[in-house]
Amino acid sequence: MTCICKGTILRSRFLKVLSISGLVIVTLVIISVAQVLSFRWTPPPASAFIMQKRFSNLFHKGDTPAVHYKWVSRKTITPLLGLAVIAAEDQKFPMHRGFDFESISSALEKNKKSRRIRGASTITQQVAKNLFLWSDKSYIRKGLEAWYTVLLELLWPKQRILEVYLNISEFGDGVYGVAAASQVLLKKDHTKLTMWDTAVLAAVLPSPKRMHADRPSPYVRGRAQWIIQQMEQLGGLEYIKSMK
Repeated sequence: MTCICKGTILRSRFLKVLSISGLVIVTLVIISVAQVLSFRWTPPPASAFIMQKRFSNLFHKGDTPAVHYKWVSRKTITPLLGLAVIAAEDQKFPMHRGFDFESISSALEKNKKSRRIRGASTITQQVAKNLFLWSDKSYIRKGLEAWYTVLLELLWPKQRILEVYLNISEFGDGVYGVAAASQVLLKKDHTKLTMWDTAVLAAVLPSPKRMHADRPSPYVRGRAQWIIQQMEQLGGLEYIKSMK
């Protein structure tokens, strides 16, 4: 009789834990879907990365650059910049559904033979990470990044993903988005960017604290030239006009 009672109690506790876990998971799913949907139509006041930078600045006043961020509509951004970042960062962006498995496989193979770790994050993955998450490389963060990537691809059109990417990407230390980058780094309005300007901005994206759009090194200039060649090889602006 005692064994039966203990078994019943254990089963009851297990079902309770299972029920609570299920409720927590459903709640988190609903919250994440609501987050993604809320920014489909409204400009994000900031990204998670921007908020982290601002928080860090509170404790290092004067030691770190100020945060520059200003949202601008896709209609005011030259499509050349969209093409430039696609050419530089994610050439299959118009076709894939959030993950470029061929690039991931290639990166894994190259990382086995090189000390320099190469990433294979798509533009959608970068938006998921920068907008909603944090910067470490834990399995939890990577799992959440994958989840938000799926949601973005399901709930946002490609043009919206690209618009947000151009507005929250870091182009210099503390400089987020094309409007701030144009004003602070290139000393011009974002509506006046040339093809060369867009290529230089795209060229520094992998490491905006080490590479500088306002004083491009020979490496950055060479990378910008390569990006322009890729823009042309992709077919120019026609390559992204079909995106929805």
